[in-house]
Amino acid sequence: MTGDMKRHFSLLALLFALALNVRSVQGQKLTVQNESGKQIALSRSDIEGLPHVQATAGTPSDPITYEGVTLKSALEKAGVSFGESLKGKRLGFCLMVQAADGYRVVIALPELDPAFTDKRILLVFLRNGKPLDEKEGPYRVVIPDEKKMARWTKQVTLLKIVDVP
Repeated sequence: MTGDMKRHFSLLALLFALALNVRSVQGQKLTVQNESGKQIALSRSDIEGLPHVQATAGTPSDPITYEGVTLKSALEKAGVSFGESLKGKRLGFCLMVQAADGYRVVIALPELDPAFTDKRILLVFLRNGKPLDEKEGPYRVVIPDEKKMARWTKQVTLLKIVDVP
C-alpha cells in the first residue's frame, strides 16, 4: 500500500470515528418526568440549544471549567413551570435527580428558581471544553456554591418532579 493510500485510509477512519462520536452525542437523551407523571425525553440538541452557562471548580492550580445549561432551563424545556406558578403546594415539590447507577439526590424546586435564590444549579455536558467521559456523563449536575459535592450527580439519566407529602 502506498503512502498516499495509507493517508487516505487514515483520513477515512478518522472521519468515520468523528461521525460515530457526533451520532452518539446527538443520540443522548435525558428523561424528565413532570409532576403529573408525564415523561419527556430531551435530546442532546434540545439541551445544547438552551443558553449556555459555565462554572469553575477544582483548585487554583488545576481549575476545571464545566459548561452546560441551568437545570431550571432544562426542566422548563420539558414543560415544568417556575416563576408565578411556584407557590402554595408546589413549594413542597422536589426534583429527584437519578444517575445510571441508581444514585439519587433531591433538590427543592425553589432552589432552582432565581425568584427565590441566587444559587445556580447546572446540568453540564462539557468539561474543559470536551464532552464528559463515560464515567461522568453524558450529563452531570454541578452546584458550584455547595461546600460538599454530594449532590454533584454523575451520569444523570432521569429528572423527576416529586411531591413531598
